[in-house]
Amino acid sequence: MNDQPARLADPGLHLFNAASSAADATDTLFVAMLLLCGVMAVLLAGLILWMCIRYRAGATVDRSNAPNDAGGLEAAWTIAPLLLFLGIFAWAARDFLAEHRATPDALPIHVVGKQWMWKLEHGNGRREINELHVPQGQRVELILASEDAIHSFYVPAFRLKQDAVPGRLTHLWFTATRLGEFRLFCSEFCGSEHAGMVGKVTVMPAAEYARWLDAGPAEPGMVQQGFALYRSSGCSGCHEAGSTVHAPLLQGLYGRMVPLQDGRSVTADDNYLRDSIVLPARDVVAGFAPVMPSYAGQFSEEQLQQLVAYLRAGAPPANAPEQPK
Repeated sequence: MNDQPARLADPGLHLFNAASSAADATDTLFVAMLLLCGVMAVLLAGLILWMCIRYRAGATVDRSNAPNDAGGLEAAWTIAPLLLFLGIFAWAARDFLAEHRATPDALPIHVVGKQWMWKLEHGNGRREINELHVPQGQRVELILASEDAIHSFYVPAFRLKQDAVPGRLTHLWFTATRLGEFRLFCSEFCGSEHAGMVGKVTVMPAAEYARWLDAGPAEPGMVQQGFALYRSSGCSGCHEAGSTVHAPLLQGLYGRMVPLQDGRSVTADDNYLRDSIVLPARDVVAGFAPVMPSYAGQFSEEQLQQLVAYLRAGAPPANAPEQPK
């Protein structure tokens, strides 16, 4: 007996083909705007038609004492659309912020766009190309980077799209709600083979996803790979407590506020950590000299993500036990 769940076909982008937590909210907002615009279009078209008939040339209409202004009417057709716009803006902003809220329990998956493919890596080191497996009902965080041009990670059935920008890490959060396989596209023109940069997202039951994840090749996880780079690149020689070089400690840095020499304070997020590796002179920590060399061009985007993953995990000292996956 086959106990595998039936796979749902992805018929494309249309209403009621919603497969993520963002899709239902997006469709509701879209339908509301469609109805609002439709009602206004019919109302205005009907008003124009009535005016054309009622006040056509030759119509027996009293045109004496025509008003010179209509302040109340003008105020109404200015204020009413403004209030409608602000209401729609607040509605959309609420949905946007809800979907882009960082949650600590989200499942991190690292994505690198490259002409012309998507390279993905899960926390335990399992890798995919042009295909992404995720568990149903669990919040997922995609951490996106690009090796060359701007790419855009787009899953129509999820109603989600996020650019992968060279030189930055961007994020996309979602919760898949339907089992099945769903189309994945690059929706930002990125070169001659842009149209072939396609793939699929496979949504699996949580238990099946865990089995799939463990069945992959036994490779070091993202944190382990980042730890190896941290040690082999000599980072531990400056950023450990016993170092003779006066450099900031990295243990527990992620998420903290960092005071800078110019008086600003920034949060040690993913992009701050990445920039500190490739552009160390941009944000120099208060109390430290700008002596760190730039590692721009020495690490690939995958390696930068591995280092950031290690620092996100707390960056235990280099002499600590082997890092967990």
